[in-house]
Amino acid sequence: MEILVFILIAFIIVFVLAYRSSAGNNVYKYISKQVGNVYNKYAPYSFKEVREKVKELGQEYTKKQYTFQVTIFAVAAAVISYLYFYNLLLSALYAVVAVMIIPYLTYLRCKRIYSEFIFEQIQVYTTNTIMEFATTQSFIKALEGVYESGVLEDPVSSDVKTMIDLAYENGTIEQSIQFMNQRYDYFIVRNMHQLFLQITNEGSKNSSDALENMSLDIDMLVENVYRDRLDRAQFHKKFLQFGIILYLMVMLVQFLLGVESYISLLENGLVQLLLHAIIIVNTYFLLSGEKYYNENVGAE
Repeated sequence: MEILVFILIAFIIVFVLAYRSSAGNNVYKYISKQVGNVYNKYAPYSFKEVREKVKELGQEYTKKQYTFQVTIFAVAAAVISYLYFYNLLLSALYAVVAVMIIPYLTYLRCKRIYSEFIFEQIQVYTTNTIMEFATTQSFIKALEGVYESGVLEDPVSSDVKTMIDLAYENGTIEQSIQFMNQRYDYFIVRNMHQLFLQITNEGSKNSSDALENMSLDIDMLVENVYRDRLDRAQFHKKFLQFGIILYLMVMLVQFLLGVESYISLLENGLVQLLLHAIIIVNTYFLLSGEKYYNENVGAE
């Protein structure tokens, strides 16, 4: 009987590892390919700045929401671990560990929200700069028009103001473009700046076609971004559901053997070690999936 339980538990571990390393990775690769050409690197920032911006956007959790999250994590961890070990002390320990993970999840969530916000600001910056340039035929005048229109928010708004100041200080747009490219290392930003630099330095009798094509590229990019965002949200939901199911697979063992027989086998140290391994492995890959969903959006 002990051998049977050992085989069943080992099978669960192998199943979890196989799913996460093969099928899971295939899904990751698919999403990565879909979004890889959409996002690129965004400006460095500290978590304090990110958190403040999330609060400013009204997307920070309230105290009530955080309390609910802590309660759900603690209760879920306690119940699941109790089903594994039937030990109140271990259940309490797992509940505490689960609650300790919440700050990390908050950090990931805030980075995702900030990343999405920055991308939307970059969309506004590039689109409006092209529109202003089509009218003024001057990159600096276009930047001034975008800045004074108030369509941008910090930190992008302040960075555009810095671009304007650098241009007047140096008498050229090269330093301004270099500054913005370093701050927001997106393909659309670099391509747009390169186009404006070429027009400014070499001149162009008819730049309307190039500007129109650039606008179409930005529109297509934005459409792909939002479509991918929906796909990622659906995948994330299924990912979490399957992860919870994997935690509860121990109930299959108890169903096959009976609860009393299962509890008697918990006296075996090797069985308990394997059960801890199941929880740790599945938790690790769930956190890896959360990190991928919230942080690695093709911009890293």
